[in-house]
Parts: sequence; C-alpha cells; structure tokens
Amino acid sequence: MVKERAITDFKYPRRLFIRSTLKGLIRLAINLFSDFELIGEENIPDKGPLIITGNHFSFADSVAMLHIAPPSIEVFSGANPAFTPGWAKLLPRLWGVLYVYRGTGSRQAIRDAEYVLNQDGFFGIFPEGGAWAEMIRPARPGSAYLAARIETRILPVAFTGFNNVFPLRFKNQNKVTIRIGKPYGPVSVTGRGRERRQQLDELGDRIMREIAELLPNHLRGRYSSDPAVRERAKEVEAYPWGTASWDEI
Repeated sequence: MVKERAITDFKYPRRLFIRSTLKGLIRLAINLFSDFELIGEENIPDKGPLIITGNHFSFADSVAMLHIAPPSIEVFSGANPAFTPGWAKLLPRLWGVLYVYRGTGSRQAIRDAEYVLNQDGFFGIFPEGGAWAEMIRPARPGSAYLAARIETRILPVAFTGFNNVFPLRFKNQNKVTIRIGKPYGPVSVTGRGRERRQQLDELGDRIMREIAELLPNHLRGRYSSDPAVRERAKEVEAYPWGTASWDEI
C-alpha cells in the first residue's frame, strides 16, 4: 500500500532530469509505435497555475498527458490502478506521481495539488477518476473543487486511440491523436452550502463538456448529439470505486 504523504515531503519542481529523460523515451515510443498526430500544441500556456484535464479511456492516456506537458507537471494516479498491467506501473513510479485513493476525499492529494498550483505550477488530472469505459463519463468532485479553490485556468485535452496502442507494433500502426483545446478561466464559485455544491457540479460538467468537444461524436458520452450514444453512456456512468462527496474533500 502507498502511504499518504505530508505536503512537506517534496519540493516543486522536482525530478526534472529523470522526467526530461522519460519524456524523451515517451516521444520516441509514441512516434515509433503509432501513427501520431498532435493538434493545438500552441494552446499550452508558458506558465501556470494551470490544471490540464483529459478524458481517460486507457492507462496509456496518462503517458500521453506526460508527453505534452512540461517536466514540472505533477499528476494524480490511483494508488491501486485497476486496469493497468503490472509492467506499466513502473513509469508512474519513476515519474513520481501523487497517489490518491479512489472513493475517498483524498485530502492529502488536494493539499499537494494546491501546493503545486500556488507556485504557478502545472497539474494534470483525469476528472473521471479512472478508465473503465471508452466514452466520456461524469467528472468526480476533485477537479472542479481544486480549480475553484485556487481560481486557476483549465486546459482541456482529448486523447483518442491510445487504448489501441498495445501491444506495440511497428507495422499496422494505430492512429492516435492528442487534441489540445484553448485554456479557459480562471474559474471560481461564490455560493455556500447547497448553492456551492451546485456550482461545483456545474463546473465539473463544464470541465467534461470542454473535453468532449475535442473528441469524435461517438466518444462524447452524455454530450454526444447522437441519442444512441447518450443512451449507451448511461450504462457506464456509475463510478465503480465507491462515493466521495463534496463534503469529504
């Protein structure tokens, strides 16, 4: 089990040499083993604070996020990733990701993220909280809560095709695309109690809608213009690892 860590246990930025090396290896692998397209790279701001948000259809989406972000980015990862093969868990450990426990408020994780963003840093989040379906699902509470608490900008990113990259092949390379939208915000909420929770829910919905707009229509889940896609989305929207409310964060 990964132990919860005190905020003073790391300084930001960190591990820049090893992360730069890993980014080089990621870039090499993506270009060797896929038909890769990057769209919107010019939309990435030069400095933070910035939360990078993306859809999560595969464990490989995490690799894709590290590819486009600066080496200083800190990212959340589930402490016990359910759909990640054993060999693929090495990269997060080498990078030094911040582990969270699904289905809990993860107060320590939120404090760590605040620490990074308050230093004009970059933070990566997959708002859905896990990769258990290949279409957009509702956001978990953390991304909206963090963005509103720090009043930071958000960068939407869409990853497509990464669920088909493995096993790696030089021939018959699968098409993978990273599409980067324009940053929006800073975002904030002004209400209290029930009004605040409603505003945070609305912000979470906007976060996922901004990502969905960068995806093909059949992957947009509840945000698709196709009624059949919206109906299928209802079957995968339930969060499979317990419940965490706004009050638990």
